[in-house]
Amino acid sequence: MRSHSINPLAVSEFEAHSTPETELSILVFGKTGQVALELQRQADVIALTREAADLSDPEACAAIIAASDADVVINAAAYTAVDRAEEEESLAKTINGDAPAFMAKACALKGIPFIHISTDYVFDGSGVTPWTPKDQTGPLGAYGHSKLLGEEGITAAGGQTAILRTSWVFSAYGSNFVKTMLRLGETRDALNVVSDQVGGPTAAHDIAAACLSLAKQMIAGSTGGIYHFSGAPDISWAGFAREIFSQADLAITVNDIPTLEFPTPAKRPFNSRLDCSSLEADFGVSRPDWRESLTRVLIDLKESAP
Repeated sequence: MRSHSINPLAVSEFEAHSTPETELSILVFGKTGQVALELQRQADVIALTREAADLSDPEACAAIIAASDADVVINAAAYTAVDRAEEEESLAKTINGDAPAFMAKACALKGIPFIHISTDYVFDGSGVTPWTPKDQTGPLGAYGHSKLLGEEGITAAGGQTAILRTSWVFSAYGSNFVKTMLRLGETRDALNVVSDQVGGPTAAHDIAAACLSLAKQMIAGSTGGIYHFSGAPDISWAGFAREIFSQADLAITVNDIPTLEFPTPAKRPFNSRLDCSSLEADFGVSRPDWRESLTRVLIDLKESAP
C-alpha cells in the first residue's frame, strides 16, 4: 500500500519559502511547466516539483495541502501529452482528474481557495461561436476527458474554487507552438500549417497574472466558478505562425492546410474560441493581446539564447 505521508522534499519547499504573516502564502503544484515558471517570476510562491508532489498519488497531494500554511493553492501541473494520453488514459485521468479533485477537497476542508487551470479540450470544437463556461462539454479524446473529470471533481468538492479554462499556451519555456515554429524556421523556407482550427493563443505570463489576480480577490472574498481566459484576437494556427515569423523577422512562407492533411492520434477541436466575458465581469481580468505577449516571449528567447 502506498504511503501518503508528507514528502520531505515538499517540507523543504515550505521551509525555504517561509513568508511573514502579512504576506500571501501561495502554494503551487508544478515548478517547471510554462505557467508554473511564470508564477515564480511574478510572485514569491511555494512551487512544488514533481518529486515533491507526485500527482499520480492524489492522496499525497491532499496531505501536502493539509499540512501546509498556504492561504491559497494553484494547480499549474498536469498531464499535457495530448496524443500519448490516448494510450495512457488511466494515468492522465489520475493526474488530471483525481489529483485536482483531492486537492480541492483538501482546500475545502481548510477553508482556502483553490485555483485550477483547465482547457478548451473539454469541448467538442464544433461551430464557430465562442464557448461560454455554461456550454455543454463534450471532449473528443482522452486528454479532454481527463481534464473534464478534474473539473467535475473540483466542483463536487464544494469549496471556494476557480477553474480557468485556457487555450494554445505559449512561452519562452518548455515545448510549445512558438518554439516549434522558430526551430523549424531555422532550416526551412516554407511550412504547412493547419488553418481550419481557430482559437486564442495565450501566453503563460498572462495566465499566471490572471491566476494571481484571482488568488488575491478570492482571499478577499470573491467566490469563484468556471471561467474562460485566452488571448485575443482569435486566429488559426496558420495565422499564428505567420505572426511568429513576422515578429521574428524570418522569411518563411506559411501554406494553409486542412486538419485532414495533418493527422494526429488524438482529435483536435476545430473551434477553440472562448468567451471570456464572465472573467472580466467578475474579476476585472480582460483578454490580453497575444501579439504583444508574443513580442515579450521573443525578447525572452533572444535574451536567453547562448
